[in-house]
Amino acid sequence: MKEVQNLPPEIAEGRRNMYAAFLKSDFGLDGNERAMFEWGARQTYLALGNMMTAAAQIGIDSCPIEGFNKQQIEEILAAEGIMDPEHFGIACMVAFGYRLNEPRGKTRRSADQVVQWV
Repeated sequence: MKEVQNLPPEIAEGRRNMYAAFLKSDFGLDGNERAMFEWGARQTYLALGNMMTAAAQIGIDSCPIEGFNKQQIEEILAAEGIMDPEHFGIACMVAFGYRLNEPRGKTRRSADQVVQWV
């Protein structure tokens, strides 16, 4: 908050207190590292979806990836000095690029088979 957002110390402290209350009281995540990671992982999908949508808007293909060896990827990123595993973990990845061939048609259930409006 100080270095990136350039917030004054009193504003940063207020935000820290607000986030701490959210994690402890609102979501009950304080003290549960696994639950905290899972919540954080869900938050990454918000950014991931926006990145993929923005890429599609300018003609770049993308693919979200969850099928990877988390420990191995984190070790590689740590060895390269890209990530501090004491403070961060990998939740998902995404590949960006251009397709060589048109994708095959999708097979999906119709919206009325999977969505119920209440």
